[in-house]
Amino acid sequence: MEKVDVAIVGSGFSGLGMAIRLKQEGKHDFVILERDDDVGGTWNANTYPGCACDIPSHLYSFSFAPNPNWSHTYSPQPEIREYLHSCANDFGIRPHVRLRTTVTDARWVEDEGRWHVETDVGEDVSARVLISAMGPLTEPKVPDLPGLDEFEGETWHSARWNHDYDLDGKRVASIGTGASAIQYVPRIQPEVEKLHVFQRTAPWIAPHNNRPIHDWERALYRALPPLQRLVRGGVYTLRESMILMLAKRPPAMKILERAARLHRERQVKDPDLMRKVTPDYSMGCKRILPSNHWYPALQQPNVELVTGGVREVRPNSVVGEDGVEREVDAIVFGTGFQVTEMPAAELITGTEGVPLSEIWAGSPRAHRGATVPGFPNLFLLLGPNTGLGHSSMVYMVESQIAYVLDALRTMRERRVPVAEVSATALERYNAEIDERMEGTIWNTGCVSWYQDATGRNGAIWPDWTWRFRQETAEFDEDAYELRAPAPARVPVPA
Repeated sequence: MEKVDVAIVGSGFSGLGMAIRLKQEGKHDFVILERDDDVGGTWNANTYPGCACDIPSHLYSFSFAPNPNWSHTYSPQPEIREYLHSCANDFGIRPHVRLRTTVTDARWVEDEGRWHVETDVGEDVSARVLISAMGPLTEPKVPDLPGLDEFEGETWHSARWNHDYDLDGKRVASIGTGASAIQYVPRIQPEVEKLHVFQRTAPWIAPHNNRPIHDWERALYRALPPLQRLVRGGVYTLRESMILMLAKRPPAMKILERAARLHRERQVKDPDLMRKVTPDYSMGCKRILPSNHWYPALQQPNVELVTGGVREVRPNSVVGEDGVEREVDAIVFGTGFQVTEMPAAELITGTEGVPLSEIWAGSPRAHRGATVPGFPNLFLLLGPNTGLGHSSMVYMVESQIAYVLDALRTMRERRVPVAEVSATALERYNAEIDERMEGTIWNTGCVSWYQDATGRNGAIWPDWTWRFRQETAEFDEDAYELRAPAPARVPVPA
């Protein structure tokens, strides 16, 4: 068993960012366990046609590693993947990474004060600190549709795109109209013979202002790095202003609603289609999706928008809630991820011998989105209530990394190897989150993937991102028990 100080699970923005900052602080005793064939996390796994980021490029990168070479103001997936690969190379992270290594169990051993991490390749790890950087967009969500097992055609999720399947001339059912479907549907529409798009709820579509970045702009960024930092700051400020409408003054969202409505009216002329694509909830309650190609794709002669969802799947067809049977050769699921379910929690067992998933019982909660009572020396990056509806998750990642680094620094300075957050701190923090959530756009009645099994919004941070950074700037040791490992319990002789 390999023995290290820190084990990081996952190598997306969170895992790589954590590893880079550890290195920069002179800490080299760590490993990254990555189940995929390369680093990059969700940007390595998601390769569907049209995959791109809906946050501006200059904001969607590490603050300590600006990229002056983005081709567009909103980056396509291959460029983000290449950026993360370059970060792993440039900062010397590759030697710490164990690829194609899936964590199957992580268990706290109290008398050792360490985490025992088992993998599917037998390369087990013992670590004093375990950092889960698996992220919320990790495990695809596929609906449990009656008859799906009997379907004789091809099926796949957008996050596991089947590039070996030739879509040319095929009849395809695309289920879901979320962020991924918005991007891949317009791309595959010209290839297929017929495309049936199954929509349960109409999304709010905003006009997309993506554009190519000119050669002269890139040259300026390379020559004058402070200029790119200035642009980044401007983009951050503009995106941050949206929290006024999302959380502080929701009625002001009518301004963006009007822009989205005009966008829809300009692009959709058919009254029946207009009725189908008009949302019946407040803009922002679900994720806002930018696209200039979604509505035009739906109006192509080989595309049918089916509202009401799917009733059942048959061996060669899909039956909608309207009772109509549609013959298809393939089914593509654009149905998102298990965000609030967090399947990784099933693998992590704490002091009481109970998995984190059972502790959460369908409603994930953490202190600062990072720590949970009964799970000492476990830090979650992008844990509960760290998601955003308006700005860059990389900003949140860097805020949490600073918090973890200060925690490790505090433990080292205090010469205390174990830190465990108190239940009181967890309850107080989450009560504050719930109070902040009241009156926000996310609380206006829609059902979204932001909500957990209890109906609580366990995904979104309902405030300014700079306030989250402020609150995670220093490790709040008063919220923790800092201690040595408890000695092993010795049975009393009979």
